[in-house]
Formats: sequence, structure tokens, C-alpha cells
Amino acid sequence: MPASKKTAKSCLLVTSATLLSLSLTATATAPAFADEEPTAAPTTSSSATPTASSSPSSSSSASPTTTPSVTPPANMSTVGGARLGQAGTQVNLGSGAPVLPKDLSARSWIVADAESGDVLAAHNSHWRLPPASTLKMLFADTLLPRFPKTMKHKVVSSDLANIGSGSSMVGVKEDETYTVHDLWLGVFLRSGNDAVHVLSSMNGGVDRTVEDMNKHAEELQALDTNVLSPDGYDERGQVSSAYDLTLIARSGLQKKDFREYCSTVRAQFPGETKKNKKGKTTRKSFEIQNTNRLLTGDYGLDSYQGIAGVKNGNTTNAGSTFTGVAERDGKVLLVTVMNPEKDEQDEVYKETAKLLDWGFQASGKVDPVGELVPPKSADTDAQAGAKPSGEPSGEAGGSGDGKPVAASAQAEGSSGVEIALAITGGLLVLLAVGAFLINRRWPLPDLMRRRR
Repeated sequence: MPASKKTAKSCLLVTSATLLSLSLTATATAPAFADEEPTAAPTTSSSATPTASSSPSSSSSASPTTTPSVTPPANMSTVGGARLGQAGTQVNLGSGAPVLPKDLSARSWIVADAESGDVLAAHNSHWRLPPASTLKMLFADTLLPRFPKTMKHKVVSSDLANIGSGSSMVGVKEDETYTVHDLWLGVFLRSGNDAVHVLSSMNGGVDRTVEDMNKHAEELQALDTNVLSPDGYDERGQVSSAYDLTLIARSGLQKKDFREYCSTVRAQFPGETKKNKKGKTTRKSFEIQNTNRLLTGDYGLDSYQGIAGVKNGNTTNAGSTFTGVAERDGKVLLVTVMNPEKDEQDEVYKETAKLLDWGFQASGKVDPVGELVPPKSADTDAQAGAKPSGEPSGEAGGSGDGKPVAASAQAEGSSGVEIALAITGGLLVLLAVGAFLINRRWPLPDLMRRRR
């Protein structure tokens, strides 16, 4: 870490400790294959039956696409540091540092400290590859603040138009009313392209949403990313990178709602409205489960200790992709893995777990090979004395009320830690200036105590 950065960090931490009041408030199996397999029809309602396809890889694209090259390009972006633009594995092992796992097969991966932004190791991290449903992280980070979670929307046929053939679905039905909270559960837990399209329609349509997502990616300096479909469905020219997906996840995780949704194991989703034999109208709910297998576990794969999200993906063109965040002994790491070449069940999760294990062991024993850059607006916010970019405002999709967002968080008995900062007058500008120097800790859900 540069001396100036360390000095600023120390000064701000001392000032914060003196002038800020910190209050800690508690907040808040076997899934289907990856995030693209449709939800199995529940016993309580037929509403979960996918409307697009029953294909095992239901987000796989039927549209013509360009198959990614076998080798990374010679020249890649150097955002975050020159080493990150080089092909191959980049790591600076110090004394006592463990060697990297030997059997990694992913085309691209990155291990980063989620709070400091230091990149501990990377492999072709700026290689522009199809992202699959990990792109839904950008969708959520862009749209979450725009609608109150209690807002209701009645679905019309145009909301569900033009969903890609074979898409993963949560079971949204025309003429039924859903809350925004319901729809976000469908996006995060079941990777529902139907829920994505309804929220996009509420945002002014798919084209408007794609435009907004591309603008937000540019603001985050996720410059490898090009959005053509908000749900991550395979489209020619739709790409991102391990570096960008990690930047996007880091931004999203600074929003309480994002953290709560991506860490939810299971929840109830509204079914269809029906009439019983007596002519009374009823509407039952059915259970949906998260498709992140490091969160839920799978046959032969344990849930990862300290995992707290984020998002998985799988399409024909992208293969398997995954971005995960985990906390252990006060350290928070982000790992993104794209397209493992090994054709084994849960391989993307296994390689992610290996990189997380390495990262926790190597932390403090390696010299960073780059950094996760702050958003473009960080400097502007600091100069204007505004709230740091990415912090929830408590309005719209924000969660300033401190209440649990995901219904399953209570059902699972999980808890989280919400750090409330009491900011007064002159400190507002100071904290804004230092927001991306001290990288304040996020209150990630305490999933290590969760038991199925």
C-alpha cells in the first residue's frame, strides 16, 4: 500500500474513532443445477413451473454467438494496474505465502480483498468473456435503488415478452401482482429472467435498462463490460471480465438490500391466484432456493464457511461463471471464476473454494498485483461532501430502516451485523474523501452460524 494511502487511512481511522459513534445492530437441499436450471414444480403450486423451457441449461442461448477464443488476447485492459493486463497468472508470493492451487482450469479468475481493494492474485483477469447470469449483479446494482421494496406491480403480457428461449424462470405469471421484494428474490435466488424482464419493464423497458447498465458499468470503471441483455442471456458481443464482475460485486455489496438478497438461502414466492371448490379466491406461495451451491451446498459439496453470496451463471457460450464473497477471521475476500475447462459437476464452485482458501491463507503474505479501482464519482462525491458512492440512502430500494430484507434470513436463523455511523457536520466531507482509502467494513450476514 502506498505510504500516502496508509497515512490517510490511519488519520481517518483515528478521527473516526474519536468523533463517530458506532452501534452494532443484529440484522439479518440441494438446489437446482447452477442458476440456469428451471425451478422444479412445487407441491403447493404450479406457478413455479417455468414458462419458457425445461432445458437443464435454461439460460443457454439459441441465438448465434461468437465462441470465445481459446487463448487470451495479447493486449488487455490495464485498469487496476499493468500486471492485470498481462496474460497468465499474476502473483507476488512473499515469505511464508502458500503456493496457488495447482489444478485450476478456469480461463480467467481473480482473488481480491473486498475492503482494501488489493488484488492478491489474478489469471487473465481482464479477458473479455461472456458473463452469463453473473451479469445480473450489474442489473441489481443499477436498479435496486429505484423502486421501494413494498411497491406492487401487476404483470402484463408485454412485461414477459421476448424472454430468451430456454431462460431460467422463477415462475412470474401474467395478471398476477408482485411486490418489488418478491421480484428481487426471484432474480437473486432463482436467477429468474422473467423477474428481470418485469423489473426492466418497470424501469422503462429492456433497451432503457441496458443503457442504464452500460452507463453504470462505465461509472464503476468496469470497462471490459458490454451489456446487450439485462439478464445475461447469450448475445453476440455481450461480455465482461473477472475483474469487472468483481468490481460490480464490490459495489453491490455496499447496498444492504443487495447483501441480504444474495445471501438468502430460501424464501417464499407468490403462486397463482385460484378459486377453491367453494369459489373463494386463494393465492398460495411456494418455496424457492438459492442456486449458489457454495451457499446452499450440494451432493458432495459442502457450503463454504463464511460465504455470503454473490451470483452464479451458466450458459452455452459462457460455460460456468461465479463471483463469491466470503468472510473469515475479519477478512473479506472476493473471488470470480470464469469458464473452467474441467467438465466436472460443480467445478466452478470447487475452484472458487480453492482460491478463497488460498486467499485467506495468503492474506498479508503476498504483495498485491493490482487494485480494484473506485467508481469515477468517488472524487466528485468527496469534493462535494456527498455520501460515498454505493451507500444506501434509505430511500427507494435502499434499506435505511435496518429491517431484514430476505424472508428466509429469519427462517434460517441467520443474523448479520449492521454498522451504523453517526456522522456530524464537518466529518461528512472528511469521510467522503476517505471513503475509498479506508474502505469501511461492510456488515456481511453472519452465515457461518447458519444451519440447514
